[in-house]
Amino acid sequence: MVNKFKTVCLTAAIASSSATFAGGLLTNTNQHVAFNRMMSREASIGIDGVYYNPAGVVFMGEGNHLAINWQLAYQTRTIKNDYKLFTNNVNNPTTPRDFKGKAFAPVIPSFQYAYNKGRWSLQGNFALTGGGGKCTFDNGLGSFEKIVGETAMGAIGLAGAIDNALGAEMFTSDQAFGKKGSYSFNSYMHGRQYYFGLSAGAAYKVSDNFSVYAGLRGIYATCNYYGYVEDIKVGNMPLYQVLDPSKENSANIELSCDQTGIGFTPMLAVDYKTGRWNFSAKYEFKTRMRLKNKSVNQLPSIGNLDDNLKNQMNKVLTAKFMQAGLPQEQAMIKAEQTSTAVLNNPTVVATTAGLKQQFDSKINKAIGEYADGKKIAGDIPSLLTVGVGYSPIDELRINVGFHWFDDYNATSYNNRNKLLKKRGTLEFNAGVEYDVTKKITVSTGWQNTNYGLTDKYMDDKSFVVGSNSVGLGGVYHITKKLDFSVAYFHTFYNHVKTSETVTLAPGVSNTYNSDYTRNNNAFAAGVNITF
Repeated sequence: MVNKFKTVCLTAAIASSSATFAGGLLTNTNQHVAFNRMMSREASIGIDGVYYNPAGVVFMGEGNHLAINWQLAYQTRTIKNDYKLFTNNVNNPTTPRDFKGKAFAPVIPSFQYAYNKGRWSLQGNFALTGGGGKCTFDNGLGSFEKIVGETAMGAIGLAGAIDNALGAEMFTSDQAFGKKGSYSFNSYMHGRQYYFGLSAGAAYKVSDNFSVYAGLRGIYATCNYYGYVEDIKVGNMPLYQVLDPSKENSANIELSCDQTGIGFTPMLAVDYKTGRWNFSAKYEFKTRMRLKNKSVNQLPSIGNLDDNLKNQMNKVLTAKFMQAGLPQEQAMIKAEQTSTAVLNNPTVVATTAGLKQQFDSKINKAIGEYADGKKIAGDIPSLLTVGVGYSPIDELRINVGFHWFDDYNATSYNNRNKLLKKRGTLEFNAGVEYDVTKKITVSTGWQNTNYGLTDKYMDDKSFVVGSNSVGLGGVYHITKKLDFSVAYFHTFYNHVKTSETVTLAPGVSNTYNSDYTRNNNAFAAGVNITF
């Protein structure tokens, strides 16, 4: 039963790893204010094209072009779980119940630079290409509590087997585990993930209408996960008393892990202009990323379960036999004989052996991703973008775009990526901007994100859901060489519902229901400078 706590606590950190912003599972595509206000920038010609349309940047005027951007993003992740065992929580006996995580990133900077001369454009970009925030689950997750509830049921099952063999009520008493499976615990999870990206590349104008680009992005990933499950109690029995009664924290699980890694992303792009039309495409190769762990984790041990149970029984039985009139020495001998006989009972032996075997067989899986010194896979998927832009009049620009993220072939820990559909993530967007005056430009846009999700991939430790995002904003052209932009975008997330049947014992099962969704808001401001 204890290994299940470990699995949940350690893997729950992944919940903080999913991208806070627009894009694929590990890719941020909102790297300039222009995206936030228009959503579709793949075919635009501007300094933001250093990321969105690098081949098109060469068609800007000669000189130095610089963009400085700031973003603020706030997201909540909500999972509504319905599980019958939740009613055994003495502190909150209600079901269904909402579990919420909050992700907040107050300062998200990005910079784009290009130097255009003749047919060449030399470019650089710095941004958060993945992750980008912190996420906190103050009360843990539904999967935390699900396992706690099931562990409580397992504990009273073991208690019942012992008491049946003893022929008296001991561990099933109200002073110990009881018979109802009631429980209490405290849990917390906090995660932080930043993938810093620095790219350099060059675009070349092959003709007045056609350009090409090649570049390389270096990525430095830094992540931190901290969480715990502590003060676990079944009935009125603190769990540590049957693991190591000399240490009150012996049943606590604590995760403290830092991860770092470096990867490189080659990039190619093309742009073609004809009349009032512009066409572009960009391909980013898969980034091989291996994250190295530096961890200080506290994990409980089930190895002394037999001895601790025996010590508990000896104390209680010795006192009982002494009350019946036996001298202390005889009472201790009889208590030793009785507890030994009970723990050697075939049913009790089978129950405790099953718990130990389960613990030993899964311990590596439980701590594997966050084991100290280990390197784990965290690839960033390859990305293909295509854009089309049309300007029916000089003041009006209309764009449409498409993104494909090959998430299925981006290796993640334990090949979890293979639980996704092979088609990967698809995104479609459209945007329009209009010059109201020579000083003011307004814009708006829309983007649809459709992940290749499956029911097996969905869980509260790491989930995404499809969405529709809308953005709006404007540009104030302070001078011909200085622009100030502001933007806001909001994401409307779908609900994804799953259900699983949990077998607690032969002929005994419960249904565990989940409803996943998110809420996201982002604000942005920035300046574009030509010099």
